[in-house]
Amino acid sequence: MTGSKIITHLILICGAIFMTLPVWVAFASSTHAPETLLREGLQIWPGGHFLETYNEVLFVEGGVMKKVTAMQMLGNSMILGVGFAVGKVVISMLAAYAIVYFRFRLAVPLFWVIFLTLLLPLEVRIIPSYKVVADLGLLDTRAGLIVPLIASATGTFFFRQFFRSVPDELLEAARLDGATAWGFFKDILVPLSKTMIAAILIIMFVVGWNQYLWPLIMTTKEENYTLVIGIKQIYQVLSEGGELPQFQKAFALTILATLPPVMVVLIFQNWFVKGLVESEK
Repeated sequence: MTGSKIITHLILICGAIFMTLPVWVAFASSTHAPETLLREGLQIWPGGHFLETYNEVLFVEGGVMKKVTAMQMLGNSMILGVGFAVGKVVISMLAAYAIVYFRFRLAVPLFWVIFLTLLLPLEVRIIPSYKVVADLGLLDTRAGLIVPLIASATGTFFFRQFFRSVPDELLEAARLDGATAWGFFKDILVPLSKTMIAAILIIMFVVGWNQYLWPLIMTTKEENYTLVIGIKQIYQVLSEGGELPQFQKAFALTILATLPPVMVVLIFQNWFVKGLVESEK
């Protein structure tokens, strides 16, 4: 191995350590007693309270009203993440299919209008979105959490670019075989788009899992809280009945909130890379 490769690997290793060290410190600190954290601060080595802390966080009801566990919040976050990702992929594929293959007069202007919405963060449209959801009676519901967010300019852009690279000969062959517009989409485009679908699903799952502002506004009942909101709530209730601040529980929730996105990326990383770089059809 040459000197330049050694230096490159050392830089990459240092970068990896720099990125993972805060997560490790949070995990190690979550396995200590609250007295240790209060007296000595954050810990670099694991303690002996791993099972006690994580069992209490996962299965003992907590929060302000003592009505929710981390398992419930994990379930809510999973529903939000999966619904968010699947909804965005479906809507984005249908929108891109219409723009690329139906060739109606306003296809290009509509695409650029959709693309320009990337300049508008959720915070800009939070009030009208909330008003629509409230008028539909979807406050404090899972549908209200997911449906207003499933339109995706990013997904539409990626699928549009992918569909434009599909050879026209496939469309002509499908027409000669008598395929309908829906048949061409379902039987040809969807199978060709598997890696792209996987990549967008992973990205959108992570984005949906980490949503904070929208679920915070949409939910008023602790039973509907996601794990990201739960972390914030436990920091607000760090002192329970005059007892020691339960910092280890907050760290445990942080680790639990990190695991599902990491596992999804690790399991599907090959599809993720192929979906972003693959160009052969």
